[in-house]
Amino acid sequence: MRLYVMRHGVAMDRHDPAAPSDPERPLTADGSERTRLAVLGLVRLGVRVERVLTSPYLRATQTAAIAAEPLGVARTSIETLEALAPAQSVDDAVGAIEAGGARSTLLVGHAPELDVLIARLVGATQPLTALKKAGVAVLDVRGPSGGRLLAVYEPKVLRQLGRQ
Repeated sequence: MRLYVMRHGVAMDRHDPAAPSDPERPLTADGSERTRLAVLGLVRLGVRVERVLTSPYLRATQTAAIAAEPLGVARTSIETLEALAPAQSVDDAVGAIEAGGARSTLLVGHAPELDVLIARLVGATQPLTALKKAGVAVLDVRGPSGGRLLAVYEPKVLRQLGRQ
């Protein structure tokens, strides 16, 4: 399975006195636009997915909603996965990914959990990546720890592609 692992876009600063609780922090207007451009960069690279899984946190669900349709999935088909929320078990996320049976899946979540998940999927004991907001790692996954890391796309590069 081809797995695209995307960190959510730029969200409202958690230290802003007007910020809601962490699960309810939204993307900023700039964060939404940057995420949209990053997704368009993926589209320019020929990325299409069959399934979108997201953390239940608002900034992740907004990122997934921005990404879904351009990548080939109806927004109404986005699946929320509690295991992608911060401080959840990587094992639960691995199980959910494998259970879907899709040939290509987009995961949207948070750092550092996504970096730990990527490490687990490629059989590493320590994170190999440090995804930036709206950054994407691409993996070829063949079992719970038999994956290969194929690429890591910095959001700046994806946005440049998306503007073309």
